Amino acid sequence: MRRVLGVFAKQPIAGHSKTRLAQTTSAAWAERVAVAFLHDSLDRFASVDAECVLVYWPESAGGFFAKAGQDRYRLQVQSAGDLGQRLRHFFSSAHHDANTHAIAVGSDSPTLPIAYIETAFQLLATHDVVLGPAQDGGYYLVGMKQMHEPLFVDIPWSSASVLEKTVQQVTGESVSLAILPVWYDVDTEQDWAMMRGHIRAMRRAGIDPGAPRVERLMAESEVGARGLVDSV
Repeated sequence: MRRVLGVFAKQPIAGHSKTRLAQTTSAAWAERVAVAFLHDSLDRFASVDAECVLVYWPESAGGFFAKAGQDRYRLQVQSAGDLGQRLRHFFSSAHHDANTHAIAVGSDSPTLPIAYIETAFQLLATHDVVLGPAQDGGYYLVGMKQMHEPLFVDIPWSSASVLEKTVQQVTGESVSLAILPVWYDVDTEQDWAMMRGHIRAMRRAGIDPGAPRVERLMAESEVGARGLVDSV
C-alpha cells in the first residue's frame, strides 16, 4: 500500500504569517515563529514512513521550499481557492493511484506526535476517513483511503465549527470514520503560552519535544522579557 503524507505550508512573510499572533506581539516575531514551526515540523514529519510531499504556497516560493525540504520532500504547489479546494486538489493528486492511503497535515503543530500520524495510516486500513480534532474546533489531520469530495465542500473554514461540519459531511457520505486524540494548533499568543508550558512539562518529564528552533525562540523571548523588566 502506497502511503502519502502531505505537509501544507505557506512561505513565512512578515505581515502575512501568523497574523493573529502578530496582533498581540509583532509581525516580525510572528514571522520568526512561523519559520521555526515550519522547519521543526519538516524535520519531524520527514521521519514518517511515507512518501512526503511539501504542499506549498505561493508558487514563487519554490526555491525557498526546495531548500527547506531538501531531498526529503517532493514539492507540490497548492492550488488556488480556499482550503477545501487546496485539500481536494492534493488528495485528487495523491489518489491517482487507487492503491494509496493519503494524509494531510499543517505546519502549525510542531509538537504533534509522529505516533498520531502512524496511527492514522494504520486506521486507514479499516476506515475510509480519519480526522485529528484540534482544540480550536478544526482539525490538524485528515486522511482518506479514497477521495471523498464532500468533506471539503460548504465548510466554514477558519471557524470553530470546521470539525463539526466535516463530520456531518462524512455522515452524509455513509463512510466509516476514525478519530485521533485531540491536539492543538498555535495561532494566538494564548496558544503560544499553552505550547510553551507543554514543552517545559515535557522537558521536566525527560521527554524531548523535538522542536529545537521553537525552544530557542522560547528562551530568547524569556531573555527579552527579563531585559525589559530590568530596564524599568
